[in-house]
Amino acid sequence: MVVWRGNPGGGSRTADDSDSEIATYLGFDRNEYPGDQNLALLHRTFSYTGYWLNLPPGAKSNTWAGRRKGVQQAGFGFLVLFSGRLDAQLKKARDAGELGREDAAAAVDAAKREDFPAGTVIFLDQEEGGRMLPEQKAHIYAWVDGVNASGFRAGIYASGIAALEGHGVTVITAEDIRRNAGGRNIVYWVTNDACPPSPGCAFPKRAPAPAESGVEFADVWQFAQTPKRRDVAGRCPANYDRDGSCYAPGSRIFVDVNSAWSGDPSRGRE
Repeated sequence: MVVWRGNPGGGSRTADDSDSEIATYLGFDRNEYPGDQNLALLHRTFSYTGYWLNLPPGAKSNTWAGRRKGVQQAGFGFLVLFSGRLDAQLKKARDAGELGREDAAAAVDAAKREDFPAGTVIFLDQEEGGRMLPEQKAHIYAWVDGVNASGFRAGIYASGIAALEGHGVTVITAEDIRRNAGGRNIVYWVTNDACPPSPGCAFPKRAPAPAESGVEFADVWQFAQTPKRRDVAGRCPANYDRDGSCYAPGSRIFVDVNSAWSGDPSRGRE
C-alpha cells in the first residue's frame, strides 16, 4: 500500500512505494479559448483546462475572459494562469518587487472578476528558464506574497528541464525558485516535454504522475506542447501531428497536455 505525504494542489508528494491506484488526471491548456461548441468533445479526454486571467504570451486579446461559468458548467476544473514578465521588462522597471506587487493585485482583481472563489490557486506564468536573476526573483516573490496575502493561493508555472549553465553545472528553474523561496507556500506546475520522461503527445488512460516530470514536488506536469519543440522534444514518439501540433483526440484542436493529482488543480470550481 502506498502512502502519499502532502495534499493535491497543496505541496509535494512523495511515495514509499509505487501504486497504480493513485488517481491522476489529464488536462489541457492553450492560449486561445477553444469555443463553446468544443467543450463537450474536449471533456471526453480532459478533466480540467488552463484559464487565462490576462493576455496570454504573444496574444492581442484574452479570449478566455468571461468564460468561467460556461467552462465549469461543461464539467471542467481549472488551471488559472496569469502571464508574468520577461526579464527585459523587469530590467527596465524602477523596482521589480513593486511591479510584482502590482501584478499580484491585478491577478487577484481579475480572478475576482471571473468569480473564482477564495483559495483558488493562481499560477504565475514564468516563461523564461534557467537560474532566476535578481530582478526575476524580486518580481516572483513579491507576486507570491501579494497573492497569498489576498486570500488566493500562489502557484508558479516554470521549466522542469535541466538547463546547462556551463562547466557541467545545470539548473532546473522550478527547483531554483523553490530553493530561494524562503519557505513561501507555492504550488508548482512544471513543464518538461523532453522524451523521456514525457510520453509525447499522448492521452494515456492513467495520466503520468507529476513527479515523473523529474521534479518530485510538482503538482502539475505539462508534458506536451504545441507546437512541438524540436530542440527539446526531438526524441519523442511519432505521436505529434506531421505539422508539429498535438491535437486533442477526435479533433483538430491543438493543445498542450498536462497531468495533475486533482481534476481541479487550482481548486477554482465553486
